[in-house]
Amino acid sequence: MKLSTQVKSISYLKAHAADIIRELSEGGEPYVITQNGEAKAVVMDVAEYEKLEETMALLKILAMSEKQVQEGKVVPAKQAFAQVRARARTRR
Repeated sequence: MKLSTQVKSISYLKAHAADIIRELSEGGEPYVITQNGEAKAVVMDVAEYEKLEETMALLKILAMSEKQVQEGKVVPAKQAFAQVRARARTRR
């Protein structure tokens, strides 16, 4: 994805909103919107945004897991499963 070709001013967005929305819904790349020459926003398709959010959530989980491993906050799988089974028995 090369955002440099998708940089548009806010006035362009106002004048071409329907065209931009149609292009995005057809799989177009996100637009970087500028105001007074400075990047201020990104406009993208909702489905692509949802995918991005899901990816970010998974990366956060991965980072938290890595941190727990580095801090030694782990137990062997056999021990973890034994703990889960013990909890399940006490809840019956």
